[in-house]
Amino acid sequence: MDAYSLPKNDANFAELTPLTFIHRAALAYGNRTSVVYENIKFTWKQTYERCLRLAAWLQSFGIRKNDVVSILAPNVPALYESHFGVPMAGAVLNTINSRLDAAAIAGILRHSGAKILFVDHQLLSLATDALSTLTSLPEVVLIDDISSTKCCASFGLQYEQVLASSNPVAYPPVPVTNEWDAIALNYTSGTTSEPKGVMYSHRGAYSSTMTLLLQWGVGLQPVYLWSLPMFHCNGWTFTWGMAARGGTNVCLRSPSARDMYQAISRHGVTHLCGAPVLFNALLDPTECRQLTRPVPMMTGGAPPPAALLESIESVGFRITHGYGITEATGPALVCEWQQPWNRLPAAEKAQMKVRQGVGALTLADVDVKDKETMISVPRDGVTQGEICLRGSCIMKGYFKNKKDTDAAFKNGWFLTGDVGVMHPDGYIEIKDRSKDVIISGGENISSVEVEAALYRHPMVLEAAVVAMPHPHWGETPCAFIALKKENASNEAVIEEGDIISYCRDKLSHYMVPRKVVFLEELPKTSTGKIQKFILRDVAKGMQKNNPKGHANSSRRVEREINDINRQPEARVEYVMALSRL
Repeated sequence: MDAYSLPKNDANFAELTPLTFIHRAALAYGNRTSVVYENIKFTWKQTYERCLRLAAWLQSFGIRKNDVVSILAPNVPALYESHFGVPMAGAVLNTINSRLDAAAIAGILRHSGAKILFVDHQLLSLATDALSTLTSLPEVVLIDDISSTKCCASFGLQYEQVLASSNPVAYPPVPVTNEWDAIALNYTSGTTSEPKGVMYSHRGAYSSTMTLLLQWGVGLQPVYLWSLPMFHCNGWTFTWGMAARGGTNVCLRSPSARDMYQAISRHGVTHLCGAPVLFNALLDPTECRQLTRPVPMMTGGAPPPAALLESIESVGFRITHGYGITEATGPALVCEWQQPWNRLPAAEKAQMKVRQGVGALTLADVDVKDKETMISVPRDGVTQGEICLRGSCIMKGYFKNKKDTDAAFKNGWFLTGDVGVMHPDGYIEIKDRSKDVIISGGENISSVEVEAALYRHPMVLEAAVVAMPHPHWGETPCAFIALKKENASNEAVIEEGDIISYCRDKLSHYMVPRKVVFLEELPKTSTGKIQKFILRDVAKGMQKNNPKGHANSSRRVEREINDINRQPEARVEYVMALSRL
């Protein structure tokens, strides 16, 4: 036999999948606490048994390979168990963002073709509104309150009942025969006007899980606090990662600063994650506590201000900054800390830490490139380009969307759509977001989607939405509006509050503009395109609350726009910045 043609066999090759983690956890850490939720505790042996029962019931119900199973729930045990039980049945897990409105949830259920929807009892009304618009309905299973025997007794299918009634012997887990098979379907929350379904493979989920555990230095048997929603890229893969390390999952239904500090003290929390907006809650003077020991915390979703990093670390949290997008199975860059940086002053340390960092270990490569030529930009920390990735953690593609899938890949690279620079030391830093994405509290908001809602208002002629800095959320939408001529002469007929109220009826609340500015006409190029780069710059200096009302804001904005248009140097700078996007 040729020494170089040795065959693969079942002994020397196994498909990579994070499902192996929970089987190992049940054997190695069977009696260790796996999940803590209110007054409920499970061991890893019990959690594994519950996942087996979930997989068995799904199969007995008729779920087959590649069927989509959706779940709408906060961070409760059922949501954690679904990360294993659903793919153990051969199905694809779709965790739905519970912050979305009924219309958005209905769109996800319609596009995914979900066969079953598990819904938490507190979100049943929201789910009912979403289902009322569908012509083809999934089977609904209510996630009853596991800590109460009196919850929702009259509802048909209930989570705890289906687990108790299932037969894992008759319906054992479906083996993973191809690591390229899909394990999860996650929808982008507004990077375009129509959210796209991102397909993760078993291989990608396994690789990302192992990478983050290693790069974050997660040791054996950690205690992980679920302050990050599990619906965010499957909890940045730490849903699977805690099983790999035999950790304890401390679940909070709706984490508040008080609950988080209590959990850290009571359960000995060793790790947690969250967007920078979580820092503000933890630093609230009425709730903030000095930690008795350092607690590692990974953050991402929006670049944290250096001053905020200094403040949160002074309490005792040790921040690791990452960068990720849904299409990269969560964090793809990590700001790995260098020992020489420990000697820097606090302010300079924070400046180093706000950078997005270097590629995750599962990536084959990461670069910043000119999008047109695909040539790498200089490593000077100044020249901007598009952040490009390639490696096992990158999505399979967009579900039922070949056009956007093809557009996302170019010359063997995945195009993130984010604009950044490469520093001389190889660390990447985001400088802007393409596609006009607004990052609010870690949530992506599509300006196109908000504008579409505004344009449906009968009095709106033109609308443009850009990011406005916000001390708590990082960024919030700011809307610039020109009214139709028949209304423009009588601006009093519509107020800022009217537009905001209108948007609240049309959009998820986190997408609603916090500021509305009325203009006679929005600034445009000679070809008629709205000059968002001008509005974005104006919004950066705008205070959320203007004591003289929106009319004064309108006059000031119009003066600033005119000033910009009269400055050739500024216009050239803006055009150059725009061309790099």
